[in-house]
Amino acid sequence: MTHLAYCLAAWLFAVGLYGVVTSRNMVHLIICLSVVQSSTYALLLAIGYRAGAAAPVFADIPSGTPAVDPVVQALMLTDVVVEVTIMALLLALAVLAYERTGKLDPNDLGMIRG
Repeated sequence: MTHLAYCLAAWLFAVGLYGVVTSRNMVHLIICLSVVQSSTYALLLAIGYRAGAAAPVFADIPSGTPAVDPVVQALMLTDVVVEVTIMALLLALAVLAYERTGKLDPNDLGMIRG
């Protein structure tokens, strides 16, 4: 496999990070964080890819057949669960901030007291 997947992961990370730095809206900021998180998907896919390898189900495969590493697949599933949890929490905080202040610009929020 070429280094295209690694370049894609770096590009997604850079674009998402640029969006995080320049964001003036909390929802845009959360979406950009999701793009940064997506760069880890591309990186894990690049790490776990093996040309000509079979799925890591060893029931019908003869021994010695190359297989894809199942640890990378488990990491990918964990990464998806963590991203969904973080996005739900951040979106709930953005809704709460908008309800209390009427603004979504992080620079205009200041201190939010309970």
